[in-house]
Amino acid sequence: MKTSVPPSLTHPSGDKRLKMLDATIKRHQYQQDALIEILHRASELFGYLELDLLLYISHNLKLPPSRVYGVATFYHLFSLAPKGVHNCVVCTGTACYVKGSTVILTQLEKITQIHAGETTANGQISLMTARCLGACGIAPAVVFDGAILGNQTPESVCEKVGEWWQNGTK
Repeated sequence: MKTSVPPSLTHPSGDKRLKMLDATIKRHQYQQDALIEILHRASELFGYLELDLLLYISHNLKLPPSRVYGVATFYHLFSLAPKGVHNCVVCTGTACYVKGSTVILTQLEKITQIHAGETTANGQISLMTARCLGACGIAPAVVFDGAILGNQTPESVCEKVGEWWQNGTK
């Protein structure tokens, strides 16, 4: 005997995540000003915001796709591509810039062989930048898998990323 998920728990496409996203959109009463909250939920459910998903949200909220895309690309929290297992965010705000964040970023790009905004080919490490982390007192600041570390040097950052490589991510 074959068991299946009741139709009420799935989206017509068969993707349960879309059903949960629909519930979020409905909870916000299809209000256009709930776009950021809906994008957050979509990002939680899918891991990243691919173009088809942005179009789906655009259609449901009756918003131009350019507006949804604009919001999704404005905030560094949202990603339009799958993120790596490990994430490294280098702050490029004024205080961090003055204290050498560009040198840190250059070294990271060199050892990971990717540029900011990219993920390594094996999907293990994503390298990103942020305009400001709000941690100016401990500049230069870098976020490793959600943990902010301050007073970083190219050597300390490369050592941390090197640990990721050594733990089987190369």
